[in-house]
Amino acid sequence: MTLIAVGHSVEELRARYQDIPRVLAYLNAVQEDIVDSAEEFRHAGEPPASLPAMLAGPAAFHRYQVNPIMDRNGLEGAPVVFEDHPTYSNLIGRIDHLAQFGTLVTNFTLLKPGALHRAAGGYLLLDAHKVLTQPGAWEGLKRALSTRCIRIESLAEMYSLASTVSLEPETIPLGVKVVLFGERSLYYWLHANDPDFRRLFKVGVDFEDTIDRDSGNLQRFAQALATLQHREKLLPLDRSAVARLVEQSARMTGDSRKLSGNIQAMADLLAEADHRARGAGASQVSALEVQQAVDAQLQRADRVRDRMHESILRGTVMIDTEGARVGQVNGLFVFELGGFTFAEPARITATTRLGEGQLIDVQREVELGGSIHSKGVLILSSFLAARFSGSRPHSMSASLVFEQTYGEVDGDSASLAELCALLSSLADAPISQSFAVTGSVNQLGQVQAIGAVNDKIEGFFDICQRRGLTGSQGVLIPGANAEDLMLRQDVVDAAAAGRFHVIPVGTVDQAIEVLTGIPAGEPYVTGGVGSTINGRVAKRLRELTALHQSFAGGGRSRRHRGDRKKDD
Repeated sequence: MTLIAVGHSVEELRARYQDIPRVLAYLNAVQEDIVDSAEEFRHAGEPPASLPAMLAGPAAFHRYQVNPIMDRNGLEGAPVVFEDHPTYSNLIGRIDHLAQFGTLVTNFTLLKPGALHRAAGGYLLLDAHKVLTQPGAWEGLKRALSTRCIRIESLAEMYSLASTVSLEPETIPLGVKVVLFGERSLYYWLHANDPDFRRLFKVGVDFEDTIDRDSGNLQRFAQALATLQHREKLLPLDRSAVARLVEQSARMTGDSRKLSGNIQAMADLLAEADHRARGAGASQVSALEVQQAVDAQLQRADRVRDRMHESILRGTVMIDTEGARVGQVNGLFVFELGGFTFAEPARITATTRLGEGQLIDVQREVELGGSIHSKGVLILSSFLAARFSGSRPHSMSASLVFEQTYGEVDGDSASLAELCALLSSLADAPISQSFAVTGSVNQLGQVQAIGAVNDKIEGFFDICQRRGLTGSQGVLIPGANAEDLMLRQDVVDAAAAGRFHVIPVGTVDQAIEVLTGIPAGEPYVTGGVGSTINGRVAKRLRELTALHQSFAGGGRSRRHRGDRKKDD
């Protein structure tokens, strides 16, 4: 009788799936199970008579249910899935359990799909950093992609942390394209250290952070700002606000010829400018509100900069912005704290004396100098020896130090300032302390470009402005950085009024002339003294060489006399 009741329904399903043997075998098994369990169904409404029956649930009808791991209803085209929390179970799937009378029970309806199931046949987007920081997620993802199938199992079972008997689902074939996105450094690290990464992720795309600042991109940038304004329901932007945002975007890149691709930073700035415009009762956002938002962002982050300025202005950290000193120059170095970048002047001093050609970098000797800084010092040492002592002993010893610095110094952007300090010491020519110097130098004496040029100029300008601009102060920068300038408006106004100067230089000779007011002269001096910096340096080095030879000759004479006395 049970077979008669269910047979026609099963036959309809057999006719529909007759071309799928596994489904037909399943339907046959269902039919047999229903017939065998007829007595159980008759008592479905009665309370369970035993604990096993209570654990099994009402009439155990759940075993005829279907658990669609991959549901494609309503989907048009290939699925595109973004998993924001890529844990192992969220990627591979999991087996849930129910607590019944102190016992954990499960069944196949409690199998839950992961992101790989939902993205099968399509694309899965993952943040590489999040995947790598989740226990087991990276290895589980690689195993699924390598075997091209998904095996649902818990991490506890994988690492033998639990011995609970559970389900063992069949593996599911996998066909998916996985897109990992993240920082460049993470890509380079994985490519260098994980052989599986190079095999599984063969297509790498490196997106630019910046775009060219041309007429076409300026138009697109303005359209992007309008899109942000419309999406976030902000006040409209007038022309001056768009122009100010373009300047700020270029400043973020450190290059006046580029625009930043950091849309989120622009959105944050727009939101704050909108808040200020609404507070003032304005109907549009202007350049004034944008500038106020920029200033507020800086003010919230500049606690450390204010403390350093205070130390300089009180004389705790010794920085001169007037007068002239021999062997002393104002260098510039950059701090980056929590995304806030700023620069401060630092006193660089040099001393020279008789020696064997050693140039002592005090920062390196006490392990407070980075490798790039040490490279810069060695380069300027080679420059001095090649220019002035190519055909005679280099009988000079010198010491260089960043005064009152108590952390590591790295980078070669101070090598021009260090070389000028050395030349000043050798030539006994005072350097004007009204200037600060930044730039790296090569063995030919050419000044090379450096980074953060805007921050460095503004760092020295702030100190000079708070002490009072005299019209003689300024910063020497590499000529190659002249096109990168995107300075604050107050710096631009001071430069236009002649109260502050930004001077590009191409060689160390040009720099030393500006700093000392003395002509540099011919770079290779073979004779004569003259009144030039190079002439003075050459004279001093010849004197040191003669002094070194006299000491060496006197030592030999004394040794010879001692030998003769011993022989007698």
